Amino acid sequence: MSADQEQQSIRCLVAKVGLDGHDRGAHVIARAFRDAGFEVIYSGLHNAPDEIVQAAVQEDVNVLGISILSGAHDTLVPKIVDGLKEYDAFEDTLILVGGVVPDDDKAELKELGVAEVFGPGTPMEETIQFVRENAPER
Repeated sequence: MSADQEQQSIRCLVAKVGLDGHDRGAHVIARAFRDAGFEVIYSGLHNAPDEIVQAAVQEDVNVLGISILSGAHDTLVPKIVDGLKEYDAFEDTLILVGGVVPDDDKAELKELGVAEVFGPGTPMEETIQFVRENAPER
């Protein structure tokens, strides 16, 4: 890996999707990612899946972190994955889901292409390390 590649920072979109109004976790992770040296874009609340896809594509992010606590992950996340595939951005985007996700659903999300699901109380360092080790190079 060249020094240039090493210096290139990891671009992350922290996204809130659907009607879920709880964004404390998204703010905490966005701040932690920024403090870790990542470039962070925060979507704000109440985004439709296609808005998240548009933002991820336009911002050319390496990492898409979806924060979801509403229980609608099983319908919203597949729409985001499908949208990224439509734009040919799925292969080079590391997709993470954070929030309250039942174990049964975690396996389904991973089959869809979500790299990891982080539940409440996951140590920040663990999430940051996962991103550093798995973020696709640009």
